Amino acid sequence: MKNDLVRAVRLICLSVLLSAPALHAEVPEWKSVPEILARIVPPKFPTREFDITKYGAKADGKTDCSAAIAKAIAACAKKGGGRVVVPAGEFLTGPIHLLSNVDLHLAATNSVLKFSTDPKQYLPVVATRFEGMECYNYSPLIYAYEQQNVAITGLGTLDGQADESNWLAWKGQKNATNGTQRVARARLDKMNNDGVPVCQRVFGEGDFLRPPFVEFNLCRNVLIEGVKIRRSPMWELHPLLCTNVIVRGVDIRSHGANNDGCDPESCTDVLIEKCIFDTGDDCIAIKSGRNRDGLRIAIPSQNIIIRDCTMRDGHGGTTIGSEISGGCRNVFVENCEMSSPDLTCALRLKSNAMRGGVLENIFMRNINVGLVKDSVLQIDFLYEEGAKGEQKPVAKNVVMENIKVAQTPRVLNVRGFPAASIRDVRIYNSSFEQIKKPDQVIEADVKLVDCSLENVK
Repeated sequence: MKNDLVRAVRLICLSVLLSAPALHAEVPEWKSVPEILARIVPPKFPTREFDITKYGAKADGKTDCSAAIAKAIAACAKKGGGRVVVPAGEFLTGPIHLLSNVDLHLAATNSVLKFSTDPKQYLPVVATRFEGMECYNYSPLIYAYEQQNVAITGLGTLDGQADESNWLAWKGQKNATNGTQRVARARLDKMNNDGVPVCQRVFGEGDFLRPPFVEFNLCRNVLIEGVKIRRSPMWELHPLLCTNVIVRGVDIRSHGANNDGCDPESCTDVLIEKCIFDTGDDCIAIKSGRNRDGLRIAIPSQNIIIRDCTMRDGHGGTTIGSEISGGCRNVFVENCEMSSPDLTCALRLKSNAMRGGVLENIFMRNINVGLVKDSVLQIDFLYEEGAKGEQKPVAKNVVMENIKVAQTPRVLNVRGFPAASIRDVRIYNSSFEQIKKPDQVIEADVKLVDCSLENVK
């Protein structure tokens, strides 16, 4: 009886604490979403079709169709654009480079592009970024550079065939060097921090820096819709320095080192909707360059709308960082389902004193979370190098509303440091159940308002 009374008093006190001040009104920034959406429009293509089998591609899964696909793309572009059609069957290919006004269309559910795992086929090197650092490296499996009106659409599958016998082995175990990316990654990191000209940062054979699966670099009017993505070497969808990007209805299931689902980097006006992410790493990771490169180029990711998506295994449902030196603003996440014993958190912000970056106007609402592994909100400004650096990472105006969580070890895991700034972070009108341990909040202004919390009894 006494324990019940004590519990009741604690709940009343907690309710008063969490509901004061109860002055929350609708976040005004959500009113800008229709204006952003009005600018995000899919590219249009002529009705012409270019079937890759008419250019020599064979659906046996063994014949190299790289040249045939390249011929079909060139013919399509020369005619003014249209669809390059991948019909039913398995087609083996090396890298595919898209041109303006071309829609690479996988026409049937059993249309499959299987990508070679021979690194030599992904040479010569192309302009890219590796983990937010500018360089020349192996071509992504699908790549477009300075193109307009480009798309990958359809019902079929993009299969990178990555496993521990090829691309994934390049990541290597901790402290491994031979046959891994460790030495080259450290060299590129030093080049970045030393300001070495990008034209001198040439990597490729023998360096073991894995390419992303799909990269659109400096492109405008990009559409990725409907396809399934499997077995990626690392990052799966990487729009880089792009404007007007739509990722819609894509089914991404690919586990491996650094298998982020979608990484818009230094992009403006992006819509990600109705997608499935099961990656083992960040489901969606918004980025804007690492350290000196990100600070030098200084192009933020901005005006990003994420809605109606499903997130399963991963480090974060929606992540901002850690390569976020160029900053990020105006991110809107709503109506998503997240749940997995291997999903670390729902919203994750990460940076450090080497990377810096201002992360502002981050909004999440109407999210159903079944189960997360660590916390609902994670802000980690002590990530990797931590406080060792001269930059000041900032997170401000971060608002989560109507978040319903069935099971979470804790609600908050927030780590700042005195020289950083984490302020105006609020969670409103949300419920959290099956809490097992106290929140962690270090050097940060974070408050829960009108929320209900239920501890494991």
